[in-house]
Amino acid sequence: MSYLRLRQVCLVASELETAVADLRHILDLHVCHRDPNLARYGLENVIFAIGDRFVEIVAPIREGTTAERFLQRSGGKGGYMAIFDCDDPVGRAEHCADLGVVEVNRVRVESYLGVQLHPRDCRAAMIEFNHTEGGEPLDGPYWPAGEDWRESPTSTVARTLTGVDLETPVPEDLAGHWARILELPLDHSDDTPTLESGGAALRFLHGDGERECLSALHLNVKGVDDVLARAGERGYTVRDGRFRLAGVDWCPKAGR
Repeated sequence: MSYLRLRQVCLVASELETAVADLRHILDLHVCHRDPNLARYGLENVIFAIGDRFVEIVAPIREGTTAERFLQRSGGKGGYMAIFDCDDPVGRAEHCADLGVVEVNRVRVESYLGVQLHPRDCRAAMIEFNHTEGGEPLDGPYWPAGEDWRESPTSTVARTLTGVDLETPVPEDLAGHWARILELPLDHSDDTPTLESGGAALRFLHGDGERECLSALHLNVKGVDDVLARAGERGYTVRDGRFRLAGVDWCPKAGR
């Protein structure tokens, strides 16, 4: 059966362990996996499970890495990658090549295949398509999160990652571009162009500047006011019901 769903968002931080400690305090998030193989690329990472979706944070551990260049280019604003698991990463990459969106990296490890597209061609954030054998059920294996992600402690606060915002001077244009890449219908029912992928919403919003970026994560949580208070305790500015960490706004809302 053909499927495509937003499964993971990758962010970049200049220093990893501070972000880990802050997310533990604010959202009771627990690291479910660290990938030791990233050290060869001058990176370290952590992955958090939020329901059956994931947030990854990577940080440079030496100069000249892609993550360091992203931080310099972005000024520390914006998410790095939107990651979709699907039944056929190669077929989707071939479709994107026909659109002029080129593949820049392919990772095959054991039962996993991931295909990454050029961020310049994607705009706003890099897109990855991946597949883990046996990973069709949401509680099945998902290689990027490690073998034991289902046994990791679950948050008592963060319930699920419900979607992301993408900021651009031209929402309709970027939304149409991503709709063609992802082969998804565009919804305008609330006057905001939106794509739905596996129960997660990708909303395209008008930004103040010229730069396009993945600007926000939306989460269902228990105790919104407590979450925002704890963010303030850790020194984050809380405004309009959100706080910024690792380059994106975290937007908690009450829900399961």
